[in-house]
Amino acid sequence: METPPPPPTDEQAADYPQKRFFRSRAHCNPLSHNDAAPYPQKPSALDWASLYPRRDASNGSNIAFLDVGCGFGGLAVALSTLAPTKLTLALEIRPKVAEFVRRRIESLRRQHPGSYENVACLRYNAMLHLPNLLPKSSLEKIFFCFPDPHFKAKNHRRRIVSEPLLAEYAYVLKEGGLLYAITDVEELHKWHVAKLDSHKCFEKVDLRDDDPYVNAITQETEEGKKVTRQGGHMKDGSKY
Repeated sequence: METPPPPPTDEQAADYPQKRFFRSRAHCNPLSHNDAAPYPQKPSALDWASLYPRRDASNGSNIAFLDVGCGFGGLAVALSTLAPTKLTLALEIRPKVAEFVRRRIESLRRQHPGSYENVACLRYNAMLHLPNLLPKSSLEKIFFCFPDPHFKAKNHRRRIVSEPLLAEYAYVLKEGGLLYAITDVEELHKWHVAKLDSHKCFEKVDLRDDDPYVNAITQETEEGKKVTRQGGHMKDGSKY
């Protein structure tokens, strides 16, 4: 008796986007105009119903998790199933990559009715006008996974973790909210720790080794999987 073939994976669905059609530069200048990406004047001006058609985003105040620079959406999709009652918003600055994630989520919603309704992707530069997107004290967690290290000293102002930007992240985080930062670049890891240690709005916390969100940022992101395949090391000590 022949063994039946395994069921098709989500990626094999006809409407699931293929990365080869959405290739983009690995990074871009976050301080440039970025092709006129739309920025709302205030959170209530955004069409949240189009992002979460079956969930109440309450003008952004119900968003619990923010994945900044989500790449191809590995972490955002994982957060959707890890915390099905929480709303996750993924931000990506590159238009082709943001479109890939949007289509990926749409495909998963069609394949799994009732699931993945709590995750959405928006093309948005988190370094510009973040308080225009999210209300004060609304987020439970912010994730920065493998951001561009911007090695040159003259480009350090482009780094996603900096003293001015940390003030904005503190603004949108609830009291007791957490910021997760992970990188495979040791110098950038030290930068993250130094900036967070010196900021009055953040203090380092010790999370248990089996924290599911730490596991997600190391195991579910595309970059995390790549580092693991290549035998590299990830610096995941920045949890504030």
